[in-house]
Amino acid sequence: MAGQSLFSREISDAGVDLAELDAGPPVQDGPADAAKVLAPPITKSRPASDEPALPQIDEDAGHLGGGEGHSGLPAAALGYWTGTRRSNRLGFLASATFHAVALVIMALIAVLSQPADEDLVELIASLTDNDPPKFENRDDLLDPSPAVKFSSDVGDTSFDSLLSDELPAGPPSEVPQESRAKSAPGSASPLDSSNLPWRVSTGGGGLSGRGAKAREGLVKKRGGTPGSQAAVRRGLDWLKAHQRRDGSWRFSHRSENCNAYCRNPGNHASTTGATALALLPFLGAGQTHVTGDYQDVVRAGLFYLIGRMRTTDDGGDLQEGTMYAQGLATIALCEAYTMTEDEKLMIPAQRAIEFIVNAQDPLGGGWRYAPRQIGDTTSFAWPLMALKSGQMAGFHSPSPSIKLAQKFLDSVQSGEGAYYGYQRPETKRNPTTISIGLLCRMYTGWGRDHAGLKRGVDFINRRGPSASNMYYNYYATQVMHHWEGKPWQRWNAKMREHLIRTQALEGHETGSWYFEDHHTTSGGRLYNTAVAIMILEVYYRHMPLYSERSVDSDAGF
Repeated sequence: MAGQSLFSREISDAGVDLAELDAGPPVQDGPADAAKVLAPPITKSRPASDEPALPQIDEDAGHLGGGEGHSGLPAAALGYWTGTRRSNRLGFLASATFHAVALVIMALIAVLSQPADEDLVELIASLTDNDPPKFENRDDLLDPSPAVKFSSDVGDTSFDSLLSDELPAGPPSEVPQESRAKSAPGSASPLDSSNLPWRVSTGGGGLSGRGAKAREGLVKKRGGTPGSQAAVRRGLDWLKAHQRRDGSWRFSHRSENCNAYCRNPGNHASTTGATALALLPFLGAGQTHVTGDYQDVVRAGLFYLIGRMRTTDDGGDLQEGTMYAQGLATIALCEAYTMTEDEKLMIPAQRAIEFIVNAQDPLGGGWRYAPRQIGDTTSFAWPLMALKSGQMAGFHSPSPSIKLAQKFLDSVQSGEGAYYGYQRPETKRNPTTISIGLLCRMYTGWGRDHAGLKRGVDFINRRGPSASNMYYNYYATQVMHHWEGKPWQRWNAKMREHLIRTQALEGHETGSWYFEDHHTTSGGRLYNTAVAIMILEVYYRHMPLYSERSVDSDAGF
């Protein structure tokens, strides 16, 4: 049902339980048990006041007796020390070596018996073929060695150049021909530079407002304030403080740097979903891995996403249990490529798009939690927006996918396209699914003169922002921003001030948001914070759709 949590639904027909808590690595008690088994028996030492027993030679046994409680040493050892058996030095050396080895073993046992380091346990527990290496500090993360490879189907292309500042970032006229990307060995798609349009549309819906100068002007023009942008900065700092050492974020954010100082952790297990969602506000503010004040943060997050991509026959899988994560991660990769034209992002972004195309319900045209499930409106938007982001970046998004998406929207609409249900038309008007449906209609070609779109915008305008439902606020804010005019001005004034007023300003939670709402419980504070930041970035995050052309004439949307 539409009222269920955004992340915590169960996928009964796919056998995946999305409500499982990502509880972290299991506690291992193996070393302590091993110490009990391997440790030698402890013998009572002689009191300090006792005189040591004098060694005596047992002629019959050929051993040096050490008094009661002592095992004998070979008689040859006594001869060596007294100068009477110098020819037996090899025997002594063998004995000494044996005892040295025994001491080393006992030392190792002592070390292993100590409490296991949490990071070491986590590293051991998480070593799989798809896990990227962990790094001990930020310097290692910025210059990883050895190089981390892409998925196996893209050849030997490494991520090294993404982590350096040496790649040219300009358009093709400013980039030497020899520096442009070539098709990776074994790649089935034509992904060399000559087959990809470099010029990205700067029309409606585009990312051209994210540059530093453009942001400043658009904030003033479209309704932002110094207070709203200060809140964005504090939010980005909170996200930065909760990034893990491997470059990822977790909805259960209370680990590593946080140390449980922040309340309201989420419990959804998808690390790709959390990482992509946390990256989007940085990209929305014009921060990339090559420009801005958070380059290392964005670089590490992109590094993590690419390392988590699984190679499948359907494309690059970034789900980790939910198509929400696939859509979010694909958007992050496509936006990062659009903003930097870093060619090392081309192949993973195109592979992620291919997976979305192949995961679409081939009959109904929707997306849900698992590939090819019958769609629902709340799951539908992220994959569709990912295709839109890919199209803006110049990647191939097959037109049948768009036509099928429109078919799904037709199947859940009512009121001539003004209202949208969850999996079918609904008489009870749900503001969340309505705002999602309207935004998707805007991006798939409906103009301001469409009667259904006008009625839907009027519904949102009369309802206004929610005090706690950030999922609705996120989509509705974009709808109203693209619509512009007085409805946008009224909406923005309420939404902007509500978020400024409710941002945490004390302790470790400073810069974050949390609203108690059933839609986002499993996303927790991380989800609420990322979404709130993106709402406050709306002035420049995407250019308004109806001010200029949404896309180029040959774009396919």
